[in-house]
Amino acid sequence: MFTLTLAEIGSAPIIAISAAIIGAVLTIVISKIVSTIKTTNLKQNLQKQIENAKKESDDIIRIARLEATAETLRKKEEFTAEINQAKAEVREAEKRLAKHEDAIDRQNELLGQREKALQQMENNLKNRTHQLDEKEKEISGIVAQQKNQLLKISAMNAEEAKQLLLKKLEDECEQEMSSIIQRKMEEMQEAAEDKGREIISSAIQRFAADQTCEVTVSTIDIPSDDMKGRIIGREGRNIRSFEKATGVDVIVDDTPGVIVISGFNPIRREVARQAMEKLIQDGRIHPSRIEELVAQTKKDVLEKVMQVGKEASVEVDVRGLNNKILMEIGTLNYRTSYGQNVLRHSVEVAFLAQVMADELGLDGSIARRAGFLHDIGKAMDHEVEGGHPAIGANYLKRFNESPIVLNAVAAHHGDIPADNPYTPLVAAADAISASRPGARRETLERYIKRLEKLEEIANQFPGVENCYAIQAGREIRIIVNAQNVDDGCATKMARDIAKKIEEELTYPGEIKVTLLREVRCIEYAR
Repeated sequence: MFTLTLAEIGSAPIIAISAAIIGAVLTIVISKIVSTIKTTNLKQNLQKQIENAKKESDDIIRIARLEATAETLRKKEEFTAEINQAKAEVREAEKRLAKHEDAIDRQNELLGQREKALQQMENNLKNRTHQLDEKEKEISGIVAQQKNQLLKISAMNAEEAKQLLLKKLEDECEQEMSSIIQRKMEEMQEAAEDKGREIISSAIQRFAADQTCEVTVSTIDIPSDDMKGRIIGREGRNIRSFEKATGVDVIVDDTPGVIVISGFNPIRREVARQAMEKLIQDGRIHPSRIEELVAQTKKDVLEKVMQVGKEASVEVDVRGLNNKILMEIGTLNYRTSYGQNVLRHSVEVAFLAQVMADELGLDGSIARRAGFLHDIGKAMDHEVEGGHPAIGANYLKRFNESPIVLNAVAAHHGDIPADNPYTPLVAAADAISASRPGARRETLERYIKRLEKLEEIANQFPGVENCYAIQAGREIRIIVNAQNVDDGCATKMARDIAKKIEEELTYPGEIKVTLLREVRCIEYAR
């Protein structure tokens, strides 16, 4: 179909080869162009990345510089604050040092003043001593002159003149002695009253016991008056059997609805009271039944007395007491003093004495034991002669009580001198317990007699014009003649009256002696 010439047939491969070569060349050129373009783009990207990295590095450097500047400023502020604080502390130390120096200067000045005052006092004392020596020589000369004059003027002998001079000197010294007593008493009271008031107030506050006036009940209610006849019995055999078994007196009078049990022994009286109540409840009243009930009641009461004594010793924590002592302690539960239960009084005294001993740095257990046993003699004073302090001390001596306790028991009312510091504490605690409001009472007759005796003692002293017992007998006011009693003698007279009252009068608590001396000068202008 196709017709090709030779020339055409010979030139075809050449064209193909040329075209292939041209295509290869174009491919190489295009590759280089593309490569060049890529290289250019890569360079541009690298340049941009380098520029960005430079910017970032500049930013980082700038931020680091800013942070370093801020940190530097913060450190500088902290350092400045520390410097300011140190300066303030230094200034405060300087102020304290200046104050301390001022105080030292003031102290040195005060010491200098005190040294001057002491030197002045020493000089005054030397002058006073010298004056006293001169006065003593002068008095000796005057006494000698008076002695010679008296011997010349009067017909007295040397002994009579000596007695007269001694009497005169005694009268002159009495006023000086009264002044010295007054001054010393004031100094002692100023030093001791505050401390004593503090100790006593603390003791009273730390142990504030309830107080009620108690009395042993000796009247027994009966259901009807017919019971009185049954109690008396045929020809009085029942009442005689009862009195013989109990050791008390039974009083059956016209008083309706009651009978009275009378007896000095509190235990016997309690046994009789309980036995009589049991007989009335039982209704079978005859001698054999009376003996049986009295024996059983006595056993019960003694067991109760022992139990009460043990409970009281446990309450105050006093150990090692003999059972016989505990029995007497329990007996105090049925004993009263001015209406105050003696056992509760003893417990209160024990605690008060302990508190005061602790405040004074003494052994509180010893004070508590002495206070608990101080009135044990009252359990036996109905049967043994003598005062209850001596009775109690002699009784406790049998059981080898310590000398401190024995002296406290025997001397708590001043019967014998105190030989240890615990005895005054027990006496003070005893007075505190007795003087509490409502703790004690006394009959009207005894109260009036005590007031009359109080005024009678005061009227015995010379110079007393009037005296009045006031404050329910707890204070006596004495009015003296101002011309016969001077200020110095008034102090001594008040002290002597107080001692006289202590020696001759029995009373609860304490009595205040107030002596009044008044001088009235009256003139008329005409």
